[in-house]
Amino acid sequence: MSAPRQVEVGEVGSEPELMTIGELARRTGLSRKLIREFEGRGLIYSAGRSEAGYRLFDRSALWCVTVIGNLRSLGLTLKEIQQLAAVYLEQPSEPVGPHLAALLDRAEQRIQGRLKELRTLQNRIAAFRAENAGVLAGADETRLLGDDPRRPPTRP
Repeated sequence: MSAPRQVEVGEVGSEPELMTIGELARRTGLSRKLIREFEGRGLIYSAGRSEAGYRLFDRSALWCVTVIGNLRSLGLTLKEIQQLAAVYLEQPSEPVGPHLAALLDRAEQRIQGRLKELRTLQNRIAAFRAENAGVLAGADETRLLGDDPRRPPTRP
């Protein structure tokens, strides 16, 4: 494997315009840390390094970030996006749609589970409010907090 070639940012010619990680972050609204994570997961690729040693990215990184954002907005995890990318890149003759459909099913199952948890929490809050209306109105706080030795006694 050859070393990445040294290029200048914005170099024009047969090569595409390159941008540093900072420029990619500014153009996408992502943090540099997240871009490094995407690169580490193989979701975007560096086009090499500048003479100063900065990572450089081409326009394909912008496309990748857009696709990742779209898939994340559908509830897919980065691990699931990696799985989809592996199929897309390693098995180009295989349609990606059925794999995406299966991942969307899993995302929807996670969402349904989370909604159930949230409904349970909402019911717990409603029951607590009903049982502790006086406390929530500011009366009889000892019923809720007990005798906290750190708190000065209230005046009758």
